[in-house]
Amino acid sequence: MSEPRTTPVAPTAASPAPAAAALPLAGRRVVVIGAGAHTGRRLAITASAAGADLVLAGPDPRKLEWTAGELAGRAEVVPVDLADEASIVALATAVGGFDHLVSTAAMPANGPLAALAADDVRRAFDAKVIGPLLLAKHLAGRTAAGGSFTFFSGVAAWRPAPARTVMATTNGALAFLVQALAVEIAPVRVNAVSPGIVDTGSWDGLGAEKEAFLRGVAERNPARRVGSVDDLVQAVLFAMGNPYVTGTVLHVDGGGRLV
Repeated sequence: MSEPRTTPVAPTAASPAPAAAALPLAGRRVVVIGAGAHTGRRLAITASAAGADLVLAGPDPRKLEWTAGELAGRAEVVPVDLADEASIVALATAVGGFDHLVSTAAMPANGPLAALAADDVRRAFDAKVIGPLLLAKHLAGRTAAGGSFTFFSGVAAWRPAPARTVMATTNGALAFLVQALAVEIAPVRVNAVSPGIVDTGSWDGLGAEKEAFLRGVAERNPARRVGSVDDLVQAVLFAMGNPYVTGTVLHVDGGGRLV
């Protein structure tokens, strides 16, 4: 197993981590795939503040080191490519035993159907479907009693739209995958979080149009607000901590899938 990484380097200072509810994380080992940015990074900071030991995984070690520098406790950095089974096997070896694994991985392949490239479609399925399947294959046997896997689906599965066919399909496939895995690898629990429109920073590319876009989403949304990264983190903590929840998709979309 690799030595803990404690490099105190980060691109920006993080705001205080939200409370980890009543989830007992002290001394627990939590694997976060996608810990280099957005929701994965925030989850890692929150779990570390609650006393967990972290394994930070993803394709970019530099971003993982940034996250490690923000954590209150121990962290190990392990690069992984969900499109490469050998890489997942290496992750399993490096991790050893653990309590909870969360993957926020996504590789969208958006665009008109006629313009879709097969390689992009395959990468999208690797991140959302095949990768999670292989993670369960190689790491389920290393999960401690009461442990869990949590993956990320998305509202597009329930609200498909033109040019979002692959996104809708991969997110929908993942929703069914967690049900199948919950039966296959029981008593290890398997769940998914399905975000709606959340201000994670991924909409910053809209530039000056971002504010108007998010305002319009909030006006149409039954919750009358846009989601935050902390909303997603709290959903993950619930999925990790409730021992009677498995094979379930937690919709964190403000009711967006209903309208």
